[in-house]
Amino acid sequence: MVKFFVKTLINAAAIWVAALLVSGITLQKGSWGHQALTVVLVALVFGVVNFFVKPLVKLFSLPLFILTLGLITFVINALMLWLTSWASGKMHLDFHVSGFVPALLGSLIISIVAWALHLVVRDED
Repeated sequence: MVKFFVKTLINAAAIWVAALLVSGITLQKGSWGHQALTVVLVALVFGVVNFFVKPLVKLFSLPLFILTLGLITFVINALMLWLTSWASGKMHLDFHVSGFVPALLGSLIISIVAWALHLVVRDED
């Protein structure tokens, strides 16, 4: 349970950084507490999307993984972030990704920030 909580907070921090750096990714302006709650809920949606949808997309795109030597992963990550934006909108969360290019840049930033934070915050196995 602690591991899940830590990973969710790391994803929330990474999503927040992406929203700050990429102009096409927006979090609704408001109080700090409202933004923090929104980004944690978006991180939960992002985790669900990555847990359930991403493995199916990877399975069906296996020939593209082989053909592109794994570079299709960047596109799949961008699509997962875009799907998270759509699902967040359906849940009335104030998070929006305005297109594929911001989703691609955001997914790269999220991956880098999450990787760096995972280095700092070790999982206890």
